[in-house]
Amino acid sequence: MSYWSGKRVLVTGGGGFLGSHVVSRLRGEECDRIVVLHSSDCDLTKEAEVRQLFENDRFEVVFHLAGFVGGIGANRTYPVDFYFNNIIMNTLTIDYACKAGVDKVIAAGAGCGYPEEGPLPLREDRFWDGFPQADSAPYSLAKRMLHVQSIAYWNQYRFPIVVAIPGNIYGPRDNFDLENAHVVPALVRKFVEATDDGAGEIEIWGGGSPTRDFVYADDVAAGMIKAAEVRDQPGLVNLASGRETSVREVVETLQQITGFTGELVWNKDRPEGQSRRVFDATRAEEWLGWKAKTSLHDGLRATVQWYRKYRLTARNLEPLGQNRVFVS
Repeated sequence: MSYWSGKRVLVTGGGGFLGSHVVSRLRGEECDRIVVLHSSDCDLTKEAEVRQLFENDRFEVVFHLAGFVGGIGANRTYPVDFYFNNIIMNTLTIDYACKAGVDKVIAAGAGCGYPEEGPLPLREDRFWDGFPQADSAPYSLAKRMLHVQSIAYWNQYRFPIVVAIPGNIYGPRDNFDLENAHVVPALVRKFVEATDDGAGEIEIWGGGSPTRDFVYADDVAAGMIKAAEVRDQPGLVNLASGRETSVREVVETLQQITGFTGELVWNKDRPEGQSRRVFDATRAEEWLGWKAKTSLHDGLRATVQWYRKYRLTARNLEPLGQNRVFVS
């Protein structure tokens, strides 16, 4: 019998990018009692609505993936909103899950919660060794407090909360709005549209040297589901590839996949973001028996195929404007 047989599961943010992959995975595990919570269903910053959510239904497992998110510009403009909304929804959701007798919570942390100057690869035992990047600190520190909650609720109530820290997630159903998109969806959009529309060039911000730990969304979803199955204690765990990949390698791979033959314009006068980032994924393998399985080539190919199919209706799709790619 499957671990998920007969279990009632709540997925907050289940209509979002990562949430949609978790829901798909759960359905593949024959979990047919899934409540996918959208922001229109329940405002997790309002205590009365959160209380009613847990009073009206009984959940054994909660995947808490909802968050108030946005690009670096929005973080700079609305730091209070990013701090307040995230700290409140995390606090209320976990507290009422505990009060309602939920068996466990698997929550999505944020890689930007790591210290900005932390040694690489980023390891869970160095999570508190410094301040995160200043522009997004209100958001990332609110997400970092999930770890504090997990310790507090275990010590007082023996309530297990696993905080998963994904690497740089990419894949189908990502955010392809160039004003807010991360590097992979931005590049995928650029290459697909330039190739299909016969554009002669693509402008890319920077020189391609920054590195990230790119991990396919379905792999992260599999890791979160595995955490629910095998972990009955709190913990912080990276779900990442453990591989440092440059933006230039992503560009070259997308050239091969899409067949783009035009010119690449590397605009080195534009900002590139943090120079390096990679996570240590040892704990995930030791605790969960999990490793990222999808190669960069296979993941990018699947993402290109998805965007090509749903180009006109992709989430957050806006007019292209200038040929720009953001690295974040």
